[in-house]
Amino acid sequence: MVISGAHKGKTGEVARVIPDKSQVIVKGVNLRTKHVKPTQQRPQGGIITKEAPIHMSNVNPVVGGKPTRVRFQVKEDGSKVRVAARDGSVLGTVRAAKR
Repeated sequence: MVISGAHKGKTGEVARVIPDKSQVIVKGVNLRTKHVKPTQQRPQGGIITKEAPIHMSNVNPVVGGKPTRVRFQVKEDGSKVRVAARDGSVLGTVRAAKR
């Protein structure tokens, strides 16, 4: 869910993460139009609509239909996971278990 800016309140799936710029691309959010000249690959030319990146600080994960903050937790096996602050559900693994 986007938490600030012109697209505040919109939700969508994260399509791509750009870690070196701290940005994400969210499907259906922050759409931009681009006028494209005709080329050999695209002889028609025309107007293309694409999603533009949003800064990570302006996006929160959604759990149960509501946005949540993220906490990190280290488990007994040494793995580090992202945990939703709202209900404690695991959002993803940051670091795998140590062998």
